[in-house]
Amino acid sequence: MMRPPLFILAPLLTGALLSSCAPRQTVAAAPITAQTPVSSVSFYPKETGLAWSYLPEGESGGVPYSLRALGPTVFGDAPVSAFELTGRGAQQTSYRQIDASGQKLLGFRKPGLNVTLAPAWQEWPAESAWKLGLSWNGTTTARLRSDDGTVDQSGTITYRYEVLDQRQVTVAGQAYRVWVVNRQISDTLGGLFPASETIWFTPYVGDVRTAEALLLTGRNFKNN
Repeated sequence: MMRPPLFILAPLLTGALLSSCAPRQTVAAAPITAQTPVSSVSFYPKETGLAWSYLPEGESGGVPYSLRALGPTVFGDAPVSAFELTGRGAQQTSYRQIDASGQKLLGFRKPGLNVTLAPAWQEWPAESAWKLGLSWNGTTTARLRSDDGTVDQSGTITYRYEVLDQRQVTVAGQAYRVWVVNRQISDTLGGLFPASETIWFTPYVGDVRTAEALLLTGRNFKNN
């Protein structure tokens, strides 16, 4: 059976789609205003019920993207924390292992498509490792499998991160002290991710600017 060419799959996977797709006729994500009942938030926030809202950089309104921490689950045979991103027709559940040693991505799922990463992708370093000039890199094998069996492909993803700066930024009227991180990626799967992107991360808050060029506009919890 002929498999769909990978460039058809790429829009399903690449975060660049988030900032380029036209809004679809979907129910708008609910504004994030209520405070979650968790008593504390971890350095890399993962507590069940946490929620963030985002808009593409350059937009001041419109339907937001909503990111929610769904809580502990199992991905394959590994205990993980699940996060769901929705909005503008997007729906993706990501599975991460998060502890004092850092944040690792094990895979993600979109409707009809499952992606596993082995070994896990090191997204963030150990909590105590953050400093200017810090860098880390790695290589992982991504396996793409569709529910109907028409897609079953593998490829290599190579990534490198570097901490460029720490500075104060104001986003949606809120000031944050962020680590500025450059992420560079190459892969053998047709360019599933932006080759180079800047991320802003704040401990106990999360991504203020994501790798998909989304800016934080709201959250349902306060800093520790």
